[in-house]
Amino acid sequence: MEKIIFEKVTSTTEETEECGALLASLIGADPAMPQFVSLVGDLGTGKTAFVRGFASLAAAGAAVRSPTYTLVNEYRSKGRPVFHFDVYRINDEDDLYSIGFYDYLDEGICLVEWCDLIPYALPDRYISVTLEKLPEDVALRRVRVSLVSKGE
Repeated sequence: MEKIIFEKVTSTTEETEECGALLASLIGADPAMPQFVSLVGDLGTGKTAFVRGFASLAAAGAAVRSPTYTLVNEYRSKGRPVFHFDVYRINDEDDLYSIGFYDYLDEGICLVEWCDLIPYALPDRYISVTLEKLPEDVALRRVRVSLVSKGE
């Protein structure tokens, strides 16, 4: 089952970052919200910008960069740590184990880019963020944030 939390059309990086900050505030206000965030979108749709906005509240002062080559970046603050994954280069579950992916899940908030490539690793309940370019204007992005519960 999927329930839309919010959906916005953005035209700037800053507006995409604001969507990330909004989700961070919602998670911070409700301890029952999942601590796993799936980020799906083509190259250049704003996944890292969304994480930058999220971290601006959840890990203030963190220098957010794409973890394309490091696979995971850790952003620490006074609250729960934020773990930012890029699983584009992950081939299978053995690769996930080798980077300690499953160990991170209970340690903090996990934001994972390219989750559509690891459907077998998604928890039963998570937040899905889909970013897509709109065909009518290359600068516009649709950001859809949903709560996903498997088996409901």
